[in-house]
Amino acid sequence: MTAREANASDRERRDLVTGQVMDESRLIRFVAAPDGGVAPDLGRKLPGRGLWVAADRASIETAAKKGLFARAARAPLKAAPDLAATVENLLLKRCLDQLGLARREGVLISGFEKTAQAIRSGSAAWIIEASDGAADGRGKILGLARHAASLRNGDRVCGVFSAEDLSLALGLENVIHAVLLAGGRADRFTAEMARLAGFRPLRPQDWDQVRPSARVAEGSGTGFGDDPEGEP
Repeated sequence: MTAREANASDRERRDLVTGQVMDESRLIRFVAAPDGGVAPDLGRKLPGRGLWVAADRASIETAAKKGLFARAARAPLKAAPDLAATVENLLLKRCLDQLGLARREGVLISGFEKTAQAIRSGSAAWIIEASDGAADGRGKILGLARHAASLRNGDRVCGVFSAEDLSLALGLENVIHAVLLAGGRADRFTAEMARLAGFRPLRPQDWDQVRPSARVAEGSGTGFGDDPEGEP
């Protein structure tokens, strides 16, 4: 975590919708745009007075519909009807950017076998599974994750991105399974994912169902032959 991010994590702001004071990490910053609109500032770098809203879809939609941005800014600001969707897309990009940086730094590894090994070693901070990957391979990986203390009982599993999304972000082909190793980059990814969770589930609910193939992965080390998705 950078010094700027560390300082930001210690600051509190007031949510426009509820009036609740909370840490900046739980909020989205907006500023008045030159055209009279409302611009998201996810990096907290744009000039101007910050207008802070809780990082979830319902809060942003409420602020836009009730004119709370204009009231807080004391200016005739008009928020776009799709402002929440815009924020969600920006958060998705920021999360993928974090994964791309992690790969270049050598703290993200991909491939079925390497992912399984990292989980078993206790070095995995996040499991990244393609949303459209085959259930068999995913079940084996998640079976291992259920027994990994470093994954906090499974809440560090990301199933938001498709194989195409991951492949483009990482500059690789056919990315189905990946692991983000513990460290500063994982902390930054965690912060971005926490905000994204206010807009969409971080993994499908049916992934929590244990399939028979997953029990093989939970055993003594068998069942990890060829990658079922054919990933290098």
